Amino acid sequence: MARIGNITFACENPVALAEFWAAVLGYDLERVEGEFAEKLLELGVAPEELGSECAARDPNGKGPRLYFQRKEKTPTATAPIHLDVNVDDREAEVERIRELGASIVETRTRSLGPFSERWTVMRDPEGNPFCVQASQR
Repeated sequence: MARIGNITFACENPVALAEFWAAVLGYDLERVEGEFAEKLLELGVAPEELGSECAARDPNGKGPRLYFQRKEKTPTATAPIHLDVNVDDREAEVERIRELGASIVETRTRSLGPFSERWTVMRDPEGNPFCVQASQR
């Protein structure tokens, strides 16, 4: 069975973006040092490039690892992939995440028969879109 190893972001400032997402999700920052640096060197990363990589890891080991690499972003007309962040209190979390450096794009509602959902579209400090939605109970 396959599983996700990383969700990788191309970004301008890997450490700053990893710090942002670690704060949003309650993750630990994983800087490029020690065994992590040794593994990257084994995989062919040049020593001078070690500062261009960083990760954020779920301290409980349940969520996916987010990996950040200094790379030029490929422009797209839409965001073909984005993160959905589920929270208990959408409005409070949107404000907390905004204070961490994200921007609010819009809040949307969709109804399908008796089912209705509401979410807020946001952008992280480098402009990557993501959505914040109250967890379904």
